[in-house]
Amino acid sequence: MDVGFIGAGRMGRVMIANLVAAGHRVRAFDPDPAAVEAVRAAGAEAAVSAADAFGGDAVISMLPNDAAMLAVFGPGGVLPEGGAATIHVNMATASVDCAETLAAFHAARGVPYVAAPVFGRPEVAAARQLNIMAAGDEAAIGRVQPLFDALAKKTWRLGPEPHQANVAKIAGNLMVACMLEAMGEASVLAKAYGMEPATVLDVVVGSLFDVPIYRAYAGLIGARQFEPAGFDMRLGLKDAKLALDAGEAANATLPFASALRDIYLDALAHGGEGKDWSALTEVALRRAGLD
Repeated sequence: MDVGFIGAGRMGRVMIANLVAAGHRVRAFDPDPAAVEAVRAAGAEAAVSAADAFGGDAVISMLPNDAAMLAVFGPGGVLPEGGAATIHVNMATASVDCAETLAAFHAARGVPYVAAPVFGRPEVAAARQLNIMAAGDEAAIGRVQPLFDALAKKTWRLGPEPHQANVAKIAGNLMVACMLEAMGEASVLAKAYGMEPATVLDVVVGSLFDVPIYRAYAGLIGARQFEPAGFDMRLGLKDAKLALDAGEAANATLPFASALRDIYLDALAHGGEGKDWSALTEVALRRAGLD
């Protein structure tokens, strides 16, 4: 397939490399010239602008936040006024409000739109082991399924409304953040009683939660290995806020999300900038005087 790709950050770069390896033609754009050079080295073509990348069978976007998504795909952005056959596949984590705004604007412009955020860190993406949450027009999803197959081990089709995929992504990230905080508090108990957190986490994960995501984060937290960040602290804070915003819009209380927002702010205020989001576990140790 002929694919545009907008956003060649940590995740985007490895996804672009996998698309190229699967035989797809990829035209990639990122405002960072170094990112574009990196994907050119992987075999992608360089686009000179986001508008230049928009075209072909589909364009995939992996942008960092709502503001970036709306700037590129909202009014004044790259979507043609006369409609297009090109399917826009938004694989980034968007707020529910942004997802609904983008879906309405694409419909008004006559451009097919699929929301397809992913579960998985860059190393998971590199191994083509992502899980993709896809929602939108079923025919459009079917047309881009070969792209999903080149990127992920499974695609979960969640419904006809694009925001349904974003709700699932926000809910999943909230669950992971709760897991990280639980590991931090377990580490406090271990240290308070003269045990190594890594030992206790290894026992508990091996006995009760022996799945890849628990194993991966227990290893990072046990070793206190938070750099380089696979998913950084600012993004963790953003996701906690996305959950709170979605809950507020539905009059749904999310007390754990509220606590997580405050913990991420605490971590950022104490040198957490640039660290992996799992470094929120350091807050519990510091508060207990055990860091």
